[in-house]
Amino acid sequence: MKMKSTLVLAVLALGATLALAQQQDVSKDEIRIGSIQDLSGPLAGYGKQARNGMQLRVAEVNEQGGVHGRKLKLLIEDSGYDPKKAVLAAQKLVNQDKIFIMVGHIGTAQNNAAMPVQFEKNVVNFMPLTAAREMYEPVHKLKYAMLSAYYSQMLIAVPRMIKEKGSKKVCIIYQDDEFGLEVLRGAEAGAKAAGQELAEKTSFKRGATDFSSQVAKMKASSCDLVVLGTIIRETIGTIGEARKTGFNPVFLASVAAYTDLIHKLGGKAMDGLYATMTVQNPYLDEASQPLRFWANKYKTQFNEDPSVFSAYGYTLMDLFIKGAQKAGPNLTTDSFVKAMDTLNVPVDIFGSPPLSFSATKRLGNDSSRLSQLQNGKWHVVSEYFK
Repeated sequence: MKMKSTLVLAVLALGATLALAQQQDVSKDEIRIGSIQDLSGPLAGYGKQARNGMQLRVAEVNEQGGVHGRKLKLLIEDSGYDPKKAVLAAQKLVNQDKIFIMVGHIGTAQNNAAMPVQFEKNVVNFMPLTAAREMYEPVHKLKYAMLSAYYSQMLIAVPRMIKEKGSKKVCIIYQDDEFGLEVLRGAEAGAKAAGQELAEKTSFKRGATDFSSQVAKMKASSCDLVVLGTIIRETIGTIGEARKTGFNPVFLASVAAYTDLIHKLGGKAMDGLYATMTVQNPYLDEASQPLRFWANKYKTQFNEDPSVFSAYGYTLMDLFIKGAQKAGPNLTTDSFVKAMDTLNVPVDIFGSPPLSFSATKRLGNDSSRLSQLQNGKWHVVSEYFK
């Protein structure tokens, strides 16, 4: 009987140990946070800016003693904007580094590929840097998102632009992957809502650099409104090629192309481009005092002006900190999810709309608005719409 009792106690102790092991790494004095960014591929500009924003917020909270006495440790892997590399990066962060949470992973296809690795180990996919609906649909305990969907943005923006510009023929050029298809679906639905169908649909492979054939097709179709399912260099390449050939329709992009890099790299030819957006690019000469203070701190640390992706990185890390603080000293995935599901976040220094979550609402806010490049600067040209 004594041997049986000892065996039972040993089994119970082992079970308790295994239960603890299933909870990803939150030690007495550290919270490990993972992020997968593109630091070497076509979105490296975005990835580095987002990384900097996250690092700045981590440094701030650690200087203040951390979250309930725990310091944050940010571990970042490079996907090169390749879904296969994103899976490998997720496996390393989840299985070897034992991260507690995945924060700000960039890219639609990359997130879709990596999420199963995370969910197997009960790791939350928190505020990914993509506006695809899969980031919050179907509702899942381990999904949280903050950017209104590409689909929703185009569903509203396309008929709005058709009406304002009197467009008769709408075309689209899109990246042939999950991101581009979301923009395409939204554009199709938006055109249909305005009583039209897309006159031309042309695509390109991820990483493409030549868009002459796609532009020629849209020009031949006499398109007067072109929806861009593009990001940085594809936006610049498409508009640049169009201008060169004397093709000057109205160009409308999603939030994926809302960045200061478009006009910095593309120059004057990019003027006139419209894009949907949520967080405004932080131009220092137009900023409020709190935003200027933040921007100066950012520039001191990284020796460059912040961008909208710097703001994204800072904001999503701040959201994690708010959720972890609300969860209390006993931080687990369950306590964090419970805290996030009752979190309400007001408008921040970047002008982001208020955010709120619940057990059935995993997108913080579905609002967006239109901005236009004018003289090398983004200017807001609409109110928020849902």
